[in-house]
Amino acid sequence: MPPIVEVAHLGKTFTRRVRASGVGGMLRSYLRPSQETIEAVHDLQLQMHEGESLALIGPNGAGKSTTIKMLTGIMHPSSGQATVLGMVPWRQRTQLAMNIATVFGQRSQLWYHLPAGETFDLLARIYEIPDAEYQARRADLVQRFELEPLLGSAVRKLSLGQRMRCEIAASLLHRPRILFLDEPTIGLDVIAKQQIRALIRELNQNEGVSVLLTSHDAGDIEHLCKRVIVINHGTVMFDDRVSTLRRRYLRRKVIDLRLKEELVALPELPGVTVIKARGFGVKLEVDTERTPIEQVIAALMGGLSIADVTIEDPPMEEIIAAMYQDQNRERAETRHVSAEVPG
Repeated sequence: MPPIVEVAHLGKTFTRRVRASGVGGMLRSYLRPSQETIEAVHDLQLQMHEGESLALIGPNGAGKSTTIKMLTGIMHPSSGQATVLGMVPWRQRTQLAMNIATVFGQRSQLWYHLPAGETFDLLARIYEIPDAEYQARRADLVQRFELEPLLGSAVRKLSLGQRMRCEIAASLLHRPRILFLDEPTIGLDVIAKQQIRALIRELNQNEGVSVLLTSHDAGDIEHLCKRVIVINHGTVMFDDRVSTLRRRYLRRKVIDLRLKEELVALPELPGVTVIKARGFGVKLEVDTERTPIEQVIAALMGGLSIADVTIEDPPMEEIIAAMYQDQNRERAETRHVSAEVPG
């Protein structure tokens, strides 16, 4: 089957005015403004197929959100081409909007002062959903997302986790074929993240909704996606299965413990390093290649009285840095081999 998202040599540049410092510099900037060009996305190429759950990740400023905005028609590219469901997003935005949905973790589509239920009713009118079909779909989503107690409350009174559940449900009312998620779990606590991930995974597996996700949270990628594309400075630097990313770059996890009793001694395990241990708090770094995280947790729970535990992944910037190191090492080895081969 042909890809439902196809991107070729896509680029986006922005121009902004540069202000000089000092009174004299400010005056010169006003009289003769200078500008600089920023390349947010450079020669981007990717494909996505029906039913796929794909992660698009990278550090801040990598071009992830800009790419999402171009693929949804919010923004025009400076160069290159893209099609989504056979449509050019920035030319056929209205038609495309009836077949896709977008959820921005830091920008709400819900009316802030209205109850979430009334927003659902308004969106049904916007998407021209027949009333019987809308009522059935709404009832299904309300039950699945456990929204009944929330529908009568103004959105401003909901917690962030509650609001995100309503956001995703609202985006699914018109049964989109592709769901674009930009940082859907940002700012959420551990429980809320688990709930959101479970709901997205269910939609992908049971309804066949294709998911294109951007996130700084490595846990989102591990739990939701099978394939990952890593971009930096708007260019693809890794495109492979999540299992490959996990094997190469997600070998380290950090365990943060809060104990019920003051620490006396820690069980010794290979690949486990103590970062901090003081009083009722313990922080450990785990090399999961040497000892699986499940084994470490089991040993800790068997030997310590634990009040709370948090497991964290390495920050995305650290993963990108490791990729750069690998790429530079591979280039150096290639140059070394080339130098040894006689011309």
